[in-house]
Amino acid sequence: MKPNLDTLKAEMEHHIEESGLTVFYGYSRSMDSMPAVYWDVERHQDYRMFVKTAQDIGSKLIVLHQREFDSAQVDDGLEQLSECGLTEEEQSDFEQRLGSMRVYDGFICAIELSFDHEGRVFVFDLRTEWYNELTDILDEIQLLTADVDDDDETPMSGYFSKN
Repeated sequence: MKPNLDTLKAEMEHHIEESGLTVFYGYSRSMDSMPAVYWDVERHQDYRMFVKTAQDIGSKLIVLHQREFDSAQVDDGLEQLSECGLTEEEQSDFEQRLGSMRVYDGFICAIELSFDHEGRVFVFDLRTEWYNELTDILDEIQLLTADVDDDDETPMSGYFSKN
């Protein structure tokens, strides 16, 4: 599924308001201190079901967060890539994959809806396929960078002797 999240966001706002709930434009709740329960967007992609659930339990407020893609993430990935010690071919493959993401600069890449109920945050987190692909690439690079850092241990890399 390649949703147009820019269009979908407006549709979501309208539906939430029509449902009698209030939209609160907030930050992502994924880092909240309250335990989170995530909606299964793989099997149940229709946000209307999530909104209905909020209504059914008596919620009055839905937090809406949108994330816009910034191609600076590509630049950061390329910078980390230079530290990985890959072959020229491997590095070129990563560079091409990352570079192809620049066309999405400024697009909404993720929309998160959430509400609170009985000490938990319930979250509907929808992301585009291309953003999922980007995060997978960046995760791969981070792992490769961590491997290089682990191999780079010298006697002065830590405070304690390994003897």
